[in-house]
Amino acid sequence: MTQRATVTGGPFLPQRRRLVTEIPGPRSRDLLARKGAAVPRGVGTTLPVFAVAAGDGVVVDVDGNSFIDFGSGIAVTTVGNSAPRVVEAVTAQVQAFTHTCFMVTPYDTYIRVAEELNRLTPGDHDKRTVLFNSGAEAVENAVKIARSYTKRQAVVAFDHGYHGRTNLTMALTAKNMPYKSGFGPFAGEVYRAPLSYPFRDGGRDGAEAAREAVDVIEKQVGVDNLAALVIEPIQGEGGFIVPAPGFLATLAEWCRANDVVFIADEVQTGFARTGEMFAVDHEGVVPDLIVTAKGIAGGLPLAAVTGRAEIVDAPHVGGLGGTYGGNPLACAAALAVVETIESDGLLDRARAIEKTMKERLTALRQSDPRIGEVRGRGAMIAVELVEPGSTTPDPDLTKRVAAAAHADGLVVLTCGTYGNVLRFLPPLSMPDHLLTEGLDVLERIFEATR
Repeated sequence: MTQRATVTGGPFLPQRRRLVTEIPGPRSRDLLARKGAAVPRGVGTTLPVFAVAAGDGVVVDVDGNSFIDFGSGIAVTTVGNSAPRVVEAVTAQVQAFTHTCFMVTPYDTYIRVAEELNRLTPGDHDKRTVLFNSGAEAVENAVKIARSYTKRQAVVAFDHGYHGRTNLTMALTAKNMPYKSGFGPFAGEVYRAPLSYPFRDGGRDGAEAAREAVDVIEKQVGVDNLAALVIEPIQGEGGFIVPAPGFLATLAEWCRANDVVFIADEVQTGFARTGEMFAVDHEGVVPDLIVTAKGIAGGLPLAAVTGRAEIVDAPHVGGLGGTYGGNPLACAAALAVVETIESDGLLDRARAIEKTMKERLTALRQSDPRIGEVRGRGAMIAVELVEPGSTTPDPDLTKRVAAAAHADGLVVLTCGTYGNVLRFLPPLSMPDHLLTEGLDVLERIFEATR
């Protein structure tokens, strides 16, 4: 991909890592004090800096520091923070109108987004799409749709899964801290099954792991009670866990045989992030419902549920919707995102990023036994950190490496049920020299922490 400067408010944004103050700088420290006085402490931040500009591969803070962005706003800015087509489309839309509510006086861009999602998502069956504001809201509505269609109530989610912060999606989410602790009681009729976790499964194949999950479901829930199975094709917050081949396909086949709705939560994995448009495409799996958000609209709030027409059409008229769902600005952005992915060859770009990152990180793993595994797909790569020679998680090392990266001008995120996974989500617009430099920074940090 050719390197280009990005227009953000007029000037070109240099694509470089540059530290001019300590981290955080004085202006960010002032804003942190104001945040503490105005924003509840429950809203945490990964880096103690405040952004004023961002684009392609960098985020610039109020003190003039420029960070290499291996976070993409948690997989949101896949096409970049200020992709030209997105900026142009949103600017034109905001000049026309910002809102009418699709449920009051509809507009064609909502329909166009639905048509694009019906085209892009796996399977050639008849589909329908409904738009929402966030991933959690979309997951919750996917469950509503499945319950309405099947006339059943039970829902199964999986170990290590993350699905959101609403009451129902907290129940679906596996990790207690920080997402669930103290916030119950949660929605009922939610059950959990074991996930395929190759690093910790001792070589068990995917089909075998799926049969174990099915055994748990049949014994603890009962097929006749089960409306839906909800799963991330690659776990996000759970640690970028890629299930063993055959796991997803075996579960999907079992769902079809038992009239259970198979819901793929592609909130973090969708829209070219993994080197395919959707992560299930790697396994040839066609979900009944697919949930998307994050990378769908270049940073504007939008989410969707797309699926088989007979399933999505099950709820009664007025049963689906929301005041802001399918906001016209977000719809304009989403159409521009799809055009950017397809016109700029971003599926290939994601695969190239995977190759670069895995080669470098795998070489680092060979010399550093604290790196238990390198995994992921596309521009969704992670390393799991452990005590040398074991699978014992090392969350303290993970925190130290992340903090050192932040201080050295590199945005990285942590995740994992055990808090011991570094995850890397560079925007697909990142130029090669920044990708390489970010990996150089990581390599130096691992060497310094031995």
